[in-house]
Amino acid sequence: MPDQPGAAPLRQPLWFLVLYALAWAGGAIAYVPFLTILLPVRIAALVPGEQAIMWLSAIAFCGAISASVGHILFGWLSDITGARRPWVALGLALSCVLLLVVPAAHSLQAIIAVVVLWQLGLNMMLAPLAAWGADCVPDGQKGLLGGLLAFAPGLGALAGAVVTIPGLATADGRLVVVAAIVAAAVLPALLMWNRAGANTPAVPATPRTGPQNRRHAAIRMWAARLLVQVAEAALFSFLYLWLRSIDPGVQDHLTARVFSTVLVLSAPAALLAGRWADKRRQPFLPLVICTLVAPIGLVGMALATTVPAGIASYAVFGFSTSIFLALHSAQTLRTLPDSNRRGRDLGLFNLTNTMPSLVMPWFTIALVPWFGFSGLFLLFAALALVAAALLAELRSDPDSDS
Repeated sequence: MPDQPGAAPLRQPLWFLVLYALAWAGGAIAYVPFLTILLPVRIAALVPGEQAIMWLSAIAFCGAISASVGHILFGWLSDITGARRPWVALGLALSCVLLLVVPAAHSLQAIIAVVVLWQLGLNMMLAPLAAWGADCVPDGQKGLLGGLLAFAPGLGALAGAVVTIPGLATADGRLVVVAAIVAAAVLPALLMWNRAGANTPAVPATPRTGPQNRRHAAIRMWAARLLVQVAEAALFSFLYLWLRSIDPGVQDHLTARVFSTVLVLSAPAALLAGRWADKRRQPFLPLVICTLVAPIGLVGMALATTVPAGIASYAVFGFSTSIFLALHSAQTLRTLPDSNRRGRDLGLFNLTNTMPSLVMPWFTIALVPWFGFSGLFLLFAALALVAAALLAELRSDPDSDS
């Protein structure tokens, strides 16, 4: 690969890992404020009540298809072209420009078109960026990398809290601020791409388990993440509208601060949990615990009748699922089977992140009008318990990759 000549370094310098994690956080800074706050607020201003939920569901559905296709396509293209950086740079430019086009869209069709193109641009950046991490970070530093990547969602939520500070920027100006922060986060890694051996490929990891055992573990891990992500995707899109259903006076900046607080606090907790799992040689136990705690938060949300109770219950859910997703992602890079198709394989695994957005709108449309958000949250609690059951077997599997 042109971007990846030579032999692998034994270790990457800490500054490279930090810059890579910052670039990855740029993706979260792009989509977290936009999809959780700025877009729902814009939709709520255009259409009332349940119609806003329908609009958001349609947009989420189309955007998820675009993200799914884009991540696989551009990851695969970065594999076969032997280059990651040009795709990352082009995706960064396109996604930032398309954010600035959003204010010009006033109909459902126009908003869907912009979001679909924006998702393609964003995944043109993220897919080769993810594969680059698998290329050049040796297995001995995958845990540290995973810990650093755990801060990305929190930084994305923090950006949402910053751009929604009253008086900081107009509704359209907030999109400009987001695009500027994304560029500032990603550009340092692009500019330092070829320094300190960071462009060289890591030696493909030698599997420690047989093909059948690894396939068994991978299927369970994939399915468990998918089930958790269904609930996470729903709260990602509808937290603001749910809180407003409890109290119509809830403001968008409160939702942004709740997101940012939960995600920022969960990042160091994920680091501690990962280190504990390594020392105890229990790689799946923290994941099982998280999937058992998440339903407690979801049941609390289903029963909540006040905003403080709702926020506290969401904090339990968000804290546990954020730790789960961070630790789960850290193991993914260590188990990719084909060193020549890392971009494609990560794109396929990324379906666990995008498929929930295809399923979640139908759950929402089917359940919310009849049972309210409470029925939706109870269903998600059941799905999380199924994920815990899937992962519990892996803890006792003597042939698991642990």
